[in-house]
Amino acid sequence: MSVRFGWLTACILLFTCIHPIYAADIVDRVVAVVNDDVITLSEVNQEGKALFKRIAEQVPPDRLEEALQQARQNVIEELIDKKILQQEARKYDLKVTDEEVDRALQRILERNNTTMEQFRSELAAVGMDEQQYRENLRSQILSSKLVNMEVRSKVIIPEEKIIDYYDTHYMERMGDGGYYLLQIGINVDPNDPDPERARAEARKKAEQIREQALAGEDFKELARKYSDLPSAADGGDIGVFKADEMAPAMREAVISLKPGEISELVETSSGFQIFKLLSSKQGQIVAKVPYDEVKEEIRNILYQQETKELFDNWLKKMRENAYIKIL
Repeated sequence: MSVRFGWLTACILLFTCIHPIYAADIVDRVVAVVNDDVITLSEVNQEGKALFKRIAEQVPPDRLEEALQQARQNVIEELIDKKILQQEARKYDLKVTDEEVDRALQRILERNNTTMEQFRSELAAVGMDEQQYRENLRSQILSSKLVNMEVRSKVIIPEEKIIDYYDTHYMERMGDGGYYLLQIGINVDPNDPDPERARAEARKKAEQIREQALAGEDFKELARKYSDLPSAADGGDIGVFKADEMAPAMREAVISLKPGEISELVETSSGFQIFKLLSSKQGQIVAKVPYDEVKEEIRNILYQQETKELFDNWLKKMRENAYIKIL
């Protein structure tokens, strides 16, 4: 089926499934009532234009009518929600200016690194024009203002929830036990004509870095900044080692540490190393990422989840209290 013929068929089936008498003479009509507002056939067609076009292009002919009927129902339900949001926004005299829409659209273009001309071309490809997109954007901004007023102000994420999420998603249980380590290495310059002086300078540098770590500076940042080892790119993260996998000097420095502690300097043939123990076999659990690094990220995830749940419940209540009739 060609795109053109498919789209024409989609339109005919869409109008036919609304009511048989309109197949020959299509006119606009009310398809749903939401309190004091109505949803018209033309609104449904405009709102679902891109969706109906995509269905016409992708769905086999023998399933097209059923798919369009379901799509039409989904669009009507979305428009009902939109009407309810608009009605609630009017109660609070909430409005969205053209300037707000312009700014939101500009942010979208910048985020997607595209021009207005490219954007319009992409809209046309899915059967939508700029004006329709702007109106949809206006509706989204209005909804966001309403959600800010009705829902988001009620969202509170306690520390306990953040910790629970962290324990579930960022902690890993180790069946055989092990030591999860960060590492900083300072190498002796092999080309220095005075090897003893070079080793002494490397030791002094390593000791200074260890003092900074003991003073509370971020170990990963110190590793990225000063370490001469390949693990520097990962903030010194070398993963989990069992005791028998470590070199003797490394094992001796690490096994007595408690999680969070910094080792003494470990001297090697190439220089000096410092280790930080994140988790040990005693707990049988290792942290994939330090808590402080992901705390705000987790808070945002939980905030979005909580906001969506509250919004869904709020909208469900609004629908239950509204007069809604689909014709």
